[in-house]
Amino acid sequence: MLPERASPNAPIGAFLKKEGPHMAAKLPDGAIVSLATTYASAITITAVTNANPGVASATAHGLANGDLVYVVSGWSNLNNRVVRVASSATNTFALEGIDTSSTTLYPIGSGTGTVTKISAFTQVSQIMGFTTSGGDQQFANYSFLEQNFETQIPTIFSAQSISIDIADDPTLAGYIALKAASDARATRALKLAMPDGSFVLYQGYVSFNETPTLNKGQVMQVKCSFSLQSRPVRYAS
Repeated sequence: MLPERASPNAPIGAFLKKEGPHMAAKLPDGAIVSLATTYASAITITAVTNANPGVASATAHGLANGDLVYVVSGWSNLNNRVVRVASSATNTFALEGIDTSSTTLYPIGSGTGTVTKISAFTQVSQIMGFTTSGGDQQFANYSFLEQNFETQIPTIFSAQSISIDIADDPTLAGYIALKAASDARATRALKLAMPDGSFVLYQGYVSFNETPTLNKGQVMQVKCSFSLQSRPVRYAS
């Protein structure tokens, strides 16, 4: 079907301009991956509200808006996540982007725990590839005796991991940080900063393979895997 012309007397090629739905396609070129390497002392959370966003109570916490914190909480949907601090006051702060209003997912009074400020990140440079696997909705299949077809109901999301290929150079700060995190067998935060200013925060275990791949005529690479312990948190800016 041809586009509608502006008027009967309009020249051929003059058409009405119609706005379509907003769409965007982006390239990852320029994205930066960083690993948390320095943490402050843990801060005790005495309460978290059921709100959007949830507001945590912590006496004289000293956190500022924009700080990134690692959360340990009695709420499984909040536990082991990395979030940004907002609306900081002397004894309270908001967990930006975290909707805790559902008392089914976030039972009243059970959100206590700790937050730990991430003081420094180290960039992982010379990345050749960044891929993810898992994180998909799983389903349980069932069928009643009288039925001749199966039905699915959602269960849990599968475990998710990130695979990072890095051009081999053991002198790089990112290489050293990944190796240290892998040796420590402790969870770390990972930050993926996009060229448009948005970023994604992950928390997981680092596994680093120092043996480079050797293919004639190709760049030597080492591989790091990052096993997520919670669902990621994404911020638009």
